[in-house]
Amino acid sequence: MWSPTEEEKYGVVICSFRGTVPQGLVLELGETVQILEKCEGWYRGVSIKKPNVKGIFPANYIHLKKAIVSNRGQYETVVPLEDSVVTEVTATLQEWAVLWKQLYVKHKVDLFYKLRHVMNELIDLRRQLLSGHLTQDQVREVKRHLTVRLDWGNEHLGLDLVPRKDFEVVDSDQISVSDLYKMHLSSRHSVQQSTSQVDTIRQRHGEACRMPVPHHFFLSLKSFTYNTIGEDTDVFFSLYDVREGKQISERFMVRLNKNGGPRNPEKIDRMCALFTDLSSKDMKRDLYIVAHVIRIGRMLLNDSKKGPPHLHYRRPYGCAVLSIMDVLQSISEIKEEKDFVLKVYTCNNENEWCQIHENIIRKSSTKYTAPSSNYGLIISLQLLRGDMEQIRRENPMIFNRGVSVTRKLGFPDVIMPGDIRNDLYLTLEKGDFERGGKSVQKNIEVTMYVLYADGEILKDCISLGSGEPSRSAYHSFVLYHNNSPRWGEIIKLPIPIDRFRGSHLRFEFRHCSTKDKGEKKLFGFAFTPLMRDDGTTLSDDIHELYVYKCDENSTFNNHALYLGLPCCKEDYNGCPNIPSSLIFQRSTKETFSVSTQLSSTKLTQNVDLLALLKWKAYPDRVMDILGRLRHVSGEEIVKFLQDILDTLFVVLDDNTEKYGLLVFQSLVFIINLLRDSKYFHFRPVMDTYIQKHFAGALAYKELIRCLKWYMDRSAELVRQDHIQEAMRALEYLFKFIVQSRILYSRATCGMEEEQFRSSIQELFQSIRFVLSLDSRSSETLIFTQAALLNSFPAIFDELLQMFTVQEVAEFVRGTLGSMPSTVHIGQSMDVVKLQSIARTVDSRLFSFSESRRILLPVVLHHIHLHLRQQKELLICSGILSSIFSIIKTSSLEGDVVEEVEMMVESLLDVLLQTLLTIMSKSQSQEAVRGQRCPQCTAEITGEYVSCLLSLLRQMSDTHFQHLLDNFQSKDELKEFLLKIFCVFRNLMKMSVFPRDWMVMRLLTSNIIVTTVQYLSSALHKNFTETDFDFKVWNSYFSLAVLFINQPSLQLESATPAKRKKILDKYGDMRVMMAYELFSMWQNLGEHKIHFIPGMIGPFLGVTLVPQPEVRNIMIPIFHDMMDWEQRKNGNFKQVEAELIDKLDSLVSEGKGDENYRELFSLLLLEKIEQETWRETGISFVTSVTRLMERLLDYRDCMKGDETENKKIGCTVNLMNFYKSEINKEEMYIRYIHKLCDMHLQAENYTEAAFTLLLYCELLQWEDRPLREFLHYPSQSEWQRKEGLCRKIIHYFNKGKSWEFGIPLCRELAIQYESLYDYQSLSWIRKMEATYYDNIMEQQRLEPEFFRVGFYGRKFPFFLRNKEYVCRGHDYERLEAFQQRMLSEFPQAIAMQHPNHPDDSILQCDAQYLQIYAVTPIPDNIDVLQMDRVPDRIKSFYRVNNIRKFRYDRPFHKGPKDKENEFKSLWIERTTLTLTHSLPGISRWFEVERRELVEVSPLENAIQVVENKNQELRTLISQYQHKQMHGNINLLSMCLNGVIDAAVNGGIARYQEAFFDKDYITKHPGDAEKITQLKELMQEQVHVLGVGLAVHEKFVHPEMRPLHKKLIDQFQMMRSSLYHELPGLEKLSPACSGSSTPRSNVLVSHGPMSPESIKLVHRHSPLNLLGSVRHSSSSLSSHTSSETGNLVILTDSSVGETAEDMYHMQASPSTSSLSSTHSAPSQMINSAPSSARGSPSLPDKYRHSREMMMLLPAHRDRPSSAMYPAAIMENGQPPNFQRALIQQMIGPCKPCSDPNLSVAEKAVPAAPSSWSLDSGTREALPFLSAHVGSILAPPVPPRSLPHGHYSLHFDAFHHQLSDAPPALPARTLRKSPLHPIPASPTSPQSGLDGSNSTLSGSASSGVSSLSESNFGHSSEPPPRTDTMDSVPSQAWNTDEDLETPYLPVRYSLSEPDVLESLKSQPCRSHSAPSGVIPQDTMDPPALPPKPYHSRLPNMENEEGMIIEDDDKHRPLHRKVSQPVSGGKEEQARVAWEHGITEQ
Repeated sequence: MWSPTEEEKYGVVICSFRGTVPQGLVLELGETVQILEKCEGWYRGVSIKKPNVKGIFPANYIHLKKAIVSNRGQYETVVPLEDSVVTEVTATLQEWAVLWKQLYVKHKVDLFYKLRHVMNELIDLRRQLLSGHLTQDQVREVKRHLTVRLDWGNEHLGLDLVPRKDFEVVDSDQISVSDLYKMHLSSRHSVQQSTSQVDTIRQRHGEACRMPVPHHFFLSLKSFTYNTIGEDTDVFFSLYDVREGKQISERFMVRLNKNGGPRNPEKIDRMCALFTDLSSKDMKRDLYIVAHVIRIGRMLLNDSKKGPPHLHYRRPYGCAVLSIMDVLQSISEIKEEKDFVLKVYTCNNENEWCQIHENIIRKSSTKYTAPSSNYGLIISLQLLRGDMEQIRRENPMIFNRGVSVTRKLGFPDVIMPGDIRNDLYLTLEKGDFERGGKSVQKNIEVTMYVLYADGEILKDCISLGSGEPSRSAYHSFVLYHNNSPRWGEIIKLPIPIDRFRGSHLRFEFRHCSTKDKGEKKLFGFAFTPLMRDDGTTLSDDIHELYVYKCDENSTFNNHALYLGLPCCKEDYNGCPNIPSSLIFQRSTKETFSVSTQLSSTKLTQNVDLLALLKWKAYPDRVMDILGRLRHVSGEEIVKFLQDILDTLFVVLDDNTEKYGLLVFQSLVFIINLLRDSKYFHFRPVMDTYIQKHFAGALAYKELIRCLKWYMDRSAELVRQDHIQEAMRALEYLFKFIVQSRILYSRATCGMEEEQFRSSIQELFQSIRFVLSLDSRSSETLIFTQAALLNSFPAIFDELLQMFTVQEVAEFVRGTLGSMPSTVHIGQSMDVVKLQSIARTVDSRLFSFSESRRILLPVVLHHIHLHLRQQKELLICSGILSSIFSIIKTSSLEGDVVEEVEMMVESLLDVLLQTLLTIMSKSQSQEAVRGQRCPQCTAEITGEYVSCLLSLLRQMSDTHFQHLLDNFQSKDELKEFLLKIFCVFRNLMKMSVFPRDWMVMRLLTSNIIVTTVQYLSSALHKNFTETDFDFKVWNSYFSLAVLFINQPSLQLESATPAKRKKILDKYGDMRVMMAYELFSMWQNLGEHKIHFIPGMIGPFLGVTLVPQPEVRNIMIPIFHDMMDWEQRKNGNFKQVEAELIDKLDSLVSEGKGDENYRELFSLLLLEKIEQETWRETGISFVTSVTRLMERLLDYRDCMKGDETENKKIGCTVNLMNFYKSEINKEEMYIRYIHKLCDMHLQAENYTEAAFTLLLYCELLQWEDRPLREFLHYPSQSEWQRKEGLCRKIIHYFNKGKSWEFGIPLCRELAIQYESLYDYQSLSWIRKMEATYYDNIMEQQRLEPEFFRVGFYGRKFPFFLRNKEYVCRGHDYERLEAFQQRMLSEFPQAIAMQHPNHPDDSILQCDAQYLQIYAVTPIPDNIDVLQMDRVPDRIKSFYRVNNIRKFRYDRPFHKGPKDKENEFKSLWIERTTLTLTHSLPGISRWFEVERRELVEVSPLENAIQVVENKNQELRTLISQYQHKQMHGNINLLSMCLNGVIDAAVNGGIARYQEAFFDKDYITKHPGDAEKITQLKELMQEQVHVLGVGLAVHEKFVHPEMRPLHKKLIDQFQMMRSSLYHELPGLEKLSPACSGSSTPRSNVLVSHGPMSPESIKLVHRHSPLNLLGSVRHSSSSLSSHTSSETGNLVILTDSSVGETAEDMYHMQASPSTSSLSSTHSAPSQMINSAPSSARGSPSLPDKYRHSREMMMLLPAHRDRPSSAMYPAAIMENGQPPNFQRALIQQMIGPCKPCSDPNLSVAEKAVPAAPSSWSLDSGTREALPFLSAHVGSILAPPVPPRSLPHGHYSLHFDAFHHQLSDAPPALPARTLRKSPLHPIPASPTSPQSGLDGSNSTLSGSASSGVSSLSESNFGHSSEPPPRTDTMDSVPSQAWNTDEDLETPYLPVRYSLSEPDVLESLKSQPCRSHSAPSGVIPQDTMDPPALPPKPYHSRLPNMENEEGMIIEDDDKHRPLHRKVSQPVSGGKEEQARVAWEHGITEQ
């Protein structure tokens, strides 16, 4: 059975539990659980992380912890019973763990590792704390470390700052807001300190001055490695000050044996010392650690003869130094010891031994010798800070090692009471001794003893250094052969105090002989007593002692014998009558000097002090002795403090009248001495003395009298130093007065109480008198008053011992009240006055509520004054925060209503005023720098805000009621409300508290919302009906809105734990405020209209807060607003406009979400349902909802790492919505600019220009002024439009869309012209001209177009289930585009088929992308039909301004013929129409309409063959024009592909399929199409023939066999065609040899519908179907029978006529000539990028050559070219080729082509010319003899079947040398050609009739190259006579790119043809300049021709060739005059005059 747990309530998971059992709770290691029930080894409960999920878990997985359970039962709460710091660490670590991992993800590696280190430290410290084995001090230290680390981590992770007191987190409810503010500040300071490791403590007013922190050096000698001495040594360490040139510390002595180890084995690892009490000043001195090494052994180290081995002398050896300045930095930073090596240098000259350390420091290297190796003394150093107690506490290990405390010579900065010390430091300075008749100087050793008065040697009173025990005798070191030794050795004499008087020192001098015996001979002595006769100690000075002679036999037993003698000069002067017959004779020439320094707390060297202590001995000198006390040094006074005070009070009792004032002055002097920081620590001694030892029961009367006397005289005296001193000593004087009175009371049982009280009253009157004096005239008086005010608060505690709280409070009130109220006394005085008040408030007196009621009014009065004047704000804030702190503490215990009432009355208004002033100042801080540092302003603001909040928090209902009732008028109330609302608003706007002060911010919000609830009722009551006040209400609403939007209240962004904590404590304050706001709105009634539309934006902001309840409360307000506006205006246009405006900016700031959109719509529609105006309402709500949809999409795109495309799409979508649906022009324009910026960023310059154009079109050329907007200045509309036009033109230029820029240039030009601004006009015209040049000269790539379908509900709203066509980037192929789209939509799935998706896909929650390439269908076909327009120009129109696109999909209809699949291969052709044409404001637009057409197999075949012919022509032409340099491979492959495929079944398949009788009978309607197909096949033969001729010319010798093979296969192909198409047999035999094979290498034929075929034949100039009558006399026959009219047919690159023409897209739908397999009907859409068109092949088909024929046409393959049958060699065609040409084509004229490049059309004598020179005729017989055998077996000529076949060559100048063979076909358009406008001489550039030369009807033998095919020009051709006149470079196509292009028209009758054949070479479109045909006879009349009705005069016209040798220079033209040449002459003249002849 499950039973509730009693004890087991809380536990930690110690093993993860996966929750695999039913109802199991998943638990992670380390989680905490709350246990509810238990049952047989299982618990049931919840994880603290997820308190809503209950479950069961094994009991043994849980470690139980003690906990406090409150509210037992269903809703019990459990708090673990552990140290709050531990709990905090646990919670924090859990929070950090999540953030820590994110740091790694965000690449913040540095912080990641630091935090890991800190977390490990926290875990370790937590473990220590939980172990329970720490002492209290250690616990404190561990907690300190923990909190420092917690705060550090919180700050670096951007978490909240935790306010703490004594390491515990404070509860904000228990302390005042001011205290909380201070805690936040101190927490922040401690965080900053922990970061910077600097211990600076902020000083506040009234804080006692801090004790200086002493420093200590811990030194430990590790070893003496450089010990080659071989004898015992003593090493002395001391601190030495270089500047002063003296030692400042005792010496630390280490005794080492000859091996370098300690002589005492117990000292191993214990050779350490602590140099104590170094002040901060000492640390700045140039200190060194000096180590002197003294060896103990023979006299000379390396001379064993000197001195017997048993005698040991102390001899100097060496010295080492270490500069503390150098190492201080490194040892300050670390907490442990650091090692250093000290080199030991030896002295070169022993006489200078006493200076060796100085020489080493000064680097006087001549005076010492460096050691041979680097070793020496290895020491470690550590710097410690703090007093000795603290050091002992913090570093117990040091003291456990037996450290030697080595003190400073003299007293430290701070003398601690109880620090008893009695040390005399004696320095052996120097001696001067006689040689004594010896030849060498002596080796002198000094021995010293301390003897007591009775002659006994004192034991252990001599210390050579700390670290070794004291001894009874001292032996100096010996300097070898030196009669004037300088020792400089310091010895410490720790003589007991009781033995000091009467003791003396005796120094004995011996000569140490180095002879064999080596005895030491005594030769003299000196002595000195330690105390003088007057009781003072030996002074700190150098004492030169007399040396008395003696010898070994002299006895010192009777010390009295020599003590009577003078010891030194001063002594001698003191006793002149010394008998000369004494035993000891003074050696007058010998002297001995010592210096002493006394450090004693018991002995004095001061005579005056001694005199005072023994005043009774000199009763007549008492006045003088008291007067001299102030000249005694402070150290001496504090040492004898108690004795001096006793003496003074005894003197006072002895004679009050006589000595009273002097004793008072002495007492004041001593008290003030203790105020010095050096003696500050003696105050406790003074306190103890007063409490326990003071016995002056009568002193109080005299002290009060003197004090009063001083104060009363302060008005008269000019010098007031002594009065000020007395004032400063006030505290201790009162202590003496009170203690004295208590003693007197005790002794007399309380007599004279009244007199005492009245004397105190009088004294206070004097104090008030001093304070009330006007001190402005006297500076000294100011100081007196200041001194009095400073000391005054210190006397309260003393008075409280004698008087009641009320009495003391009255005294204080009177005193504070006596201060002048004005603030203008002087700034310093103000400060002092306020500091005094501050200390009064901080005193114990103020903590009593009885005294507070008395004191508060006066304190508040002074603060009020200062705040009114804005003076001393910082101090005032300190006082206030102290008051609030006290009141808060008191309020927890008792009632503080009255005090709060006082404060509200006095302070509330002035506090608000002050805050407003400070806030406005801090906002204008930027304007006035240097007034106060921003830090101070922020701190003052913070202080005052916390004061105001403290006050508001203490106010209860009654306080608010009183406050509101006390306002005299509504104006006052209004002013108050405006102030408080304004302050609150500023609080939220300015964010006074830093972002991480969450506790503070939440508390502030709580106080504000509570206050507002109190005030809103007053607002409603007083300002609603008749007294409505817009300003107050507006202020209120603004505040409420700001409040709800506060970042700190947005709990959604907080962690779950933090959210729970906040909600538990305060609830959701936004909801509280929203309810308040809503009810106030409802209270407004008819006044609501005042807030429409003003409050719409703010309220909208509130509703966008992601809190459902707030939204539910606030959204209905909009209905209310609409309703009110509807009532007033009959519509709600304002609400609508404002809502839409604000929605945009708010959503773009990141507010709002999908839920809001739904809720908004739902709530409002529900409300509107009932209204009369519901229709307009509903439409409005719907449009706002749709706007929101778009805005949210836009925002999501913008803030995510979305691609440019998505962002642009979103922006376009939103922009269009603003324009079309809600007509918000300003928003529309804003988004135009946003879109433009995006385009610029993505370098879509053309799109950027189109986007700006939208704005430009909104403007007119008017002078209307426009306001400043976005980045535009205020300017006229004309100026803005002009600026925009210029910018747009610039962008079009950058995007190479010059055609779009030119109309704008013209528009600007018109404006400039109308204004006569010729400068600008010139500039714009030049710009326009440049653009024309650019069009012709610069290369532009034609983009690909892709259709993309976005299917599925996961796509953003603006893409969902829509299809778009996108304009690809330069060089971007399908594969790259697909990759780009998939990377933009990483979740999307690419669909593998082109079929339209079904509903399941459209409605699914996923993303599907369907992508394939589409072909553009240009709108502007006029320009494409003009045959004179260069391709560079056409290229632009082919891919710009496109709205229609198409793509094809192959499929089989009916049964599929296995033998020949072409029979059933149909094409499904889809045409897409877009909403806008591309390019436009976006790179992609949505598809508006789609149309589906099916193309039959036959139509498909026609298109395939036609496209292949086209492709072959292009390629051949390029080789003829030498555009393909050198490498013939491409042509070889292409020919091979077509011929081979034809032989092996390509065309044959079509023949089988469509020329079959069955097919013809079944499809009688297809007869015309079948004929068409036949014609095309025949044409292909011709093209192949020409191709083979070209191939023959260029083929490499090694490739000849291939060529031979091609010719053989071509014959086979031809014969197979003869078999099928008998008409071919009539063809001239030459034709058979010149048909071009076609490649099947990655090339496919673009399909073509029958309609398009018709179009090509009927309307297309592109196909130039002109038939040429052609007589068979061209070879040997002169019959006039009609031979086949061979017409040269072309189609321009991918069809360029009517709409269907553009369907010549190559796609898998196209069937191949050689294919025996059909493509599968379902093509995949992931085609390689080379595939131009819809789905390409799966890999498995790629091996098949037939299948490859299905691939889209290769982009970079030349798609059309003008090619001749023969190629000229050096301008002359080879004879046989000329003949071949004539035989093959006869006098046929090649057609002009609109797609010809400039170079190809205008180069005069290009090698590709078909023209033959005059040598042709001679060549004919040769040709007839050889042609047949070379090219083909002779075939009798036959006439062609009816219908003429036109072969049309497009010339493209395109470099293919570097292009791989397999690039898609359309790249050709990206040729470096520049379009040129149509020639003005061409009267007709379009198609306006049907061509008579259609297939199907013969043209009665007249071959007509119609005008529509060749634009015509109305002048005869120029000519030059010889071919040679043309410079050879004129044939170089590359150099002639810019040659102007003039089209040519041929119109010839048959006789012309015949005649011209005899008399002149064939004319070519690009004939050499020397070859100009001349007619010699009249041509017969021509039959009517299409289009010629408009040109009657042109029929006799000769074919014209107009050429230009030089691209810049006009040519001379010669006219060839035919018989009827008049018209031509006129035309020529007209042309030369630039006149167009109609």
